Amino acid sequence: MICMFASLHRVPSRLPRCRRFVSSKPTQFGQPVPESHPHLFDSRHDLTPGIPAEEYEQRRKQLMDMLPNNSIVVAVASPIKYMSSNIFYKHRQASDFWYLTGFEEPDSAVILEKTSSSKGYRMTLFSAGKDLAKEKWDGARTGYTDVERIFKADNAVPISTFTSQLKSLVSASSNVFVDIPDTPRRSSSKSLLKYLTSSIRGDPELALESLSSMKRRALAPEVAKLRHVKSKAEQAVMHKAATISGRAHAKTMRFAQPGMPESALAAHFEYVCALGGSQRPAYVPVVASGANSLIIHYTSNNMTLGKDDLVLIDAGCEYNGYASDITRTFPASGTFTNPQRDLYSAVLAAQRELVALCTEEASVTLHDLHRMSLKLLRTELGQIGFNLEGRSASDLDRVLYPHYLSHPIGIDLHESAWFDRSATLREGNVITVEPGVYVPPTANFPKWFHNLGVRIEDEVLVTKSDPIVLSASAPKEIEDVEGACQGLLGFEAI
Repeated sequence: MICMFASLHRVPSRLPRCRRFVSSKPTQFGQPVPESHPHLFDSRHDLTPGIPAEEYEQRRKQLMDMLPNNSIVVAVASPIKYMSSNIFYKHRQASDFWYLTGFEEPDSAVILEKTSSSKGYRMTLFSAGKDLAKEKWDGARTGYTDVERIFKADNAVPISTFTSQLKSLVSASSNVFVDIPDTPRRSSSKSLLKYLTSSIRGDPELALESLSSMKRRALAPEVAKLRHVKSKAEQAVMHKAATISGRAHAKTMRFAQPGMPESALAAHFEYVCALGGSQRPAYVPVVASGANSLIIHYTSNNMTLGKDDLVLIDAGCEYNGYASDITRTFPASGTFTNPQRDLYSAVLAAQRELVALCTEEASVTLHDLHRMSLKLLRTELGQIGFNLEGRSASDLDRVLYPHYLSHPIGIDLHESAWFDRSATLREGNVITVEPGVYVPPTANFPKWFHNLGVRIEDEVLVTKSDPIVLSASAPKEIEDVEGACQGLLGFEAI
């Protein structure tokens, strides 16, 4: 097992950080591009930080090559979401739309038409375009000429024309691959059109007849086939995301002190991630002290750390479009008690063996890994006094370890919807490995472990023979965890 990212040094070296353009304020584009934000890009050939424009073109071509002749692809941007009234959340683009285009503005859509050209497709990108009055309030939008130049669209047109162009193209196509909202109304064509055009001017009914169920196909499972295997560029971005989060875990271990509110640790973690370049948290963080760690998704984060508590933090940032997901457990006092050390060591020993199996040569599935995790935890817990044989055998997966071991991760935190847990892992998959044990205060478990919860989660890049732990920057070995808490590893709180 390679615990650092050394093998990714095989990636061709990036061009020097882009300094060709001097940024001016305000920007003229609806998102960072090399000519407006050179400090965010290592290469002027990148469309989004870390991902070359050529890679986006390759994604579209690979997708269209997989689809039958006379097919079109329709993907739409995510709408602005509101917390209350007109108070909006920071916009996050729809994942598949972003994966195919790199375009980050709301009120946009893309249609890809399969063609017989060497390129393999024609791309029409719909967007809001320039509007100086609205840009005065909301910031710049990318003009149509720049959309074609920067995003390599064959045609960039107003979003107001989407409905009419969709109707025209659908009528001449045999297959329409479209992002279908994951709701109970999935079968309703009218609801689908409402979804597709929810933020688009025009009458959705105009295209209703064209999007019949006879032609409609789900786009998400087709895009997922591409997203499951991460490119070298994606691997590098995901390593950076995990490194930012891993260092935030280490610094938060140093920051934590008995008596602090859990919310302060959550805020500190997010602050350190933001300083490292993260655009947002990948999910609501779990900061669970003491018995709160028995709640798998404890996100209230509103109690204080006791001096003898273990603290379980499940938190990660999103960086340049890719999520990270790391869990660490550490003693609030800076030193594990003997029971805490024993339980932690049991989970850690199992996790190490599971990570080592994350290779193509091992020929394992996620189901295989989960079954192995049960076997390993049963053995490790038996060695420290748990009776998990006979009638108590079901206590392991029903009580002590009630969650699944792993999930794929990438642009989305959980890329599980179209990932076959029975499929053999392939080189380029990125998954989490997160065994955990949560001991309730009941008589069938040793009392010295009562109310202790331990989970250790890493992001692992599957390779041919040596798995790469992307999150290796987060301390995990007992001496490293205690060293981080006590300030012995060189990690300061900020």
